[in-house]
Amino acid sequence: MPITSLTPSQGTVGTTVNINGTSLGTTVSVNFGGAVVSPTAVSNTLVTFVVPSTAPCSGQVSVSTNLSNGTRTNAVPFFVIVRPTTTGLDETCLPAAGGSITVFGTGFAAGGTVNVGALTPVAFAAGGSNTSVTVTAPAHTPAGCFDTQQVTVTTPGGTGTAGTALIDYYNAPTLTAATLTPATGAAGTETTISDATCLIGITDVTFTDSAATAFTGLPYTPIDDTSIVTAVPAAAAAGAGAFTITTCGGTSGPGAFTVT
Repeated sequence: MPITSLTPSQGTVGTTVNINGTSLGTTVSVNFGGAVVSPTAVSNTLVTFVVPSTAPCSGQVSVSTNLSNGTRTNAVPFFVIVRPTTTGLDETCLPAAGGSITVFGTGFAAGGTVNVGALTPVAFAAGGSNTSVTVTAPAHTPAGCFDTQQVTVTTPGGTGTAGTALIDYYNAPTLTAATLTPATGAAGTETTISDATCLIGITDVTFTDSAATAFTGLPYTPIDDTSIVTAVPAAAAAGAGAFTITTCGGTSGPGAFTVT
């Protein structure tokens, strides 16, 4: 049995493979599945070749060598790893603290990393789903209210094509310096919240009254990323209350409004 092993035993098109064994010094060509490949180096114990472009996209192939006396050595398996593809995500945005994302695509079963922009890659193990992988994306604080990061998957087969999966990171909105006009009034009063920050991609406006009743999902009209118009709920109890605003980045602190 002249061939004892392959190093590596898996790879992609272009991978350099060493055939290890004995009595290989008269090798004239390498059989890679249905392709015949010229070796790049030959010795009695080592034959080197490059996985050809005609290799199948993925799966197991047999590797053997043809000797100058017309005989063929024993065959050993080599596994061709597919280059992954990335087709989309289950989330469109994350807070600056990061969070769980599921990446969809193909070729993930070999294991590898999920890459979010230039942030630290997140490893995932081999043997899972070939078409999706769930990881915890790392934290990232945008310079402004939000920014967009490219998501790709890297496996032993390579890195998936960029541009098909994007995630937005958001900073939380703040009402610390916000002005409410008016800041007092009867239940049902319309008010303008201005001088806030990062009122982008609002998912909820809430008013909590003096009885600690939270009215969620209040209607609002955006003006810009620092101002909105909303209204105190008609059923709000009299006394000190507050608005909060939620985006993908989180929930703001309170903006005080007194119900008279």
